[in-house]
Amino acid sequence: MRLDGLLGEALEANRRGRLSTFITGPDSPAIAIFDPAHREHNEEGDWYGEHAGKWLAAAAKAAARSDDADLRGRVLAVADHLLQVQAADGYLGTYAPARRFMVPQPPRPESWNGEPALRTWDIWTHAYLLLGLMEVHRCFGQIRHLDGARRIADLCWRVFCEQGLDITSVGNHHGMSATVLLDPAAALYLETGEPRYLELAERILEQANAQPRLALLDRALAGADPSEIATGKAYQLCWNLVGLARLYRATGREDLRRALDLQWQAIRDHHLSLGGGPFGGIGHRSREVFNPAGVFDPEAYIETCSVLAWIQLNRELLAITGDVRHAEEIERSAYNDLLGAQAPNGEDWVYYSFANGRRIHTNYWRCCKSSGAMALEELPAVAWAHDERGVVANLLGPGQARLPLPGGGQALLRQRTGYPFAGSVRIEVEPDAPARFRLRVRVPAWADGATLAVAGGAPAPVAAGAYADIEREWAPGDAVVLELPMRPRVHRRVHRNVQESRAPDGSPVRQQVLHNAWLALSRGPLAYATGLIDGFKPRETVRLPGDDATLRIEELPPAGEGAAPVLRLHCEGRAPLDFEPWYAAGGRRDRCWRLTWLHLAPSPDGRAHDDCGAM
Repeated sequence: MRLDGLLGEALEANRRGRLSTFITGPDSPAIAIFDPAHREHNEEGDWYGEHAGKWLAAAAKAAARSDDADLRGRVLAVADHLLQVQAADGYLGTYAPARRFMVPQPPRPESWNGEPALRTWDIWTHAYLLLGLMEVHRCFGQIRHLDGARRIADLCWRVFCEQGLDITSVGNHHGMSATVLLDPAAALYLETGEPRYLELAERILEQANAQPRLALLDRALAGADPSEIATGKAYQLCWNLVGLARLYRATGREDLRRALDLQWQAIRDHHLSLGGGPFGGIGHRSREVFNPAGVFDPEAYIETCSVLAWIQLNRELLAITGDVRHAEEIERSAYNDLLGAQAPNGEDWVYYSFANGRRIHTNYWRCCKSSGAMALEELPAVAWAHDERGVVANLLGPGQARLPLPGGGQALLRQRTGYPFAGSVRIEVEPDAPARFRLRVRVPAWADGATLAVAGGAPAPVAAGAYADIEREWAPGDAVVLELPMRPRVHRRVHRNVQESRAPDGSPVRQQVLHNAWLALSRGPLAYATGLIDGFKPRETVRLPGDDATLRIEELPPAGEGAAPVLRLHCEGRAPLDFEPWYAAGGRRDRCWRLTWLHLAPSPDGRAHDDCGAM
């Protein structure tokens, strides 16, 4: 599979940048910390070991898809070096013996983030190493890398299943930073069929559910908001949900499916930015937690690591359900909050993005640089899919894929399009020989009025937010053309607070005491943003009509080929404001400002349409 266009450029920059420069061999700093001479004396309790597994997972995919022999050689050299320094018992972390996850912790003190008595990210590091080694094996087929992953999992099985150590005692956020091991444990079971890895995954979930402050499955099934599970840490919770999804694939347990559906819907409804990334951290000591449902602030933090975990969760749910909504969320995150965190050089990344805020490129060791690189490499595998009836176009954008067909043989499918800037998508279908199969094409949820023409026929309406299914006899030279209306769209959000109590007679009393209304623009899949208002203001209050249909939004021609139109918003009493795609705003330069949401002026009498109670 090959992605071109905007996503293809990001993938190529990622391969040439972060993946080719951050780790170049066993002597790179992120790998040298695994050497026995270092780890025997490492008492720091740091998380920097995660980079090795993340890099292996992303770089192996990049090398395999691009046929990059140099990168492939570096991946194999690093993976083999890690196997050489792996301890006889399977340990492959960065900690001194007394600080390793196999050693029981002292009693956990009370703390804001539920951390153990001794700071540790040991299981977290091993979880990423498991995923990385499995990906190297998957891409290059050498059994020694899978064997290395199995030795890690065998050690974890002995510690948590045979010896009975509670995994939540060796992870912060009330154990969530350790229970992420559920994901690679279930993945390794699916890869090998070895029963003890399924036992390990189920034990992790059992212990996660028994931890009162976490109670992962029970709280999810009870409909708890994600902010109410443990500390509400977005990255860790989403990764735990990825593990639940893999365990569902392994067991078919319907309680897991219900929990996933409830948590996914809650995140989707209450905790995503306009660009599709999990956001929160307002008024909290941690910048990386979900806020309570209903809290909206355009200066909320969007952690790039959380974007990775959200994309991976939707990847798993798409594989389980085939539900178009999961492909929609992957594409929304990819074209906005993921690309908007990457610099054009492919090396620099943003740790925290903001709908309204300053872009800041993070430093060498920060986690989000590796998470962003890993998230990009998730995209080629989900762009296209095949099933028992045919082939599926999940993501829209230039590119091609060769996929197997149900009756045997293959077909080359090619998208020719200017998407996400233009709305015409031509999909060319080239089977090896004429064959009957189904082509499913995702029609975005925002594309009301979309049409589809098949093999030169007349355009016919297709439903937005669904797959358009075309089952027919296909022959070389056939094509379908999807036309998507790319009208500017208006989004409104309100941050409100309603004080609730009871009167002496027991009757309910409600009064709205806070009301801030905001407006933003998008076009197609792209969120839009402007820069500092009038060159210096990080926030602007504007007067605009309450009826979206009466807003005056001009669509100005693109600055050049392969660029997006500028949206010009006319406001009462001030000069118009020009908006460009959020991901590209400010040229993706370090320290540039991006403002997505405009604060709306209150009514002259101070009333809001959703006021309640006496004023």
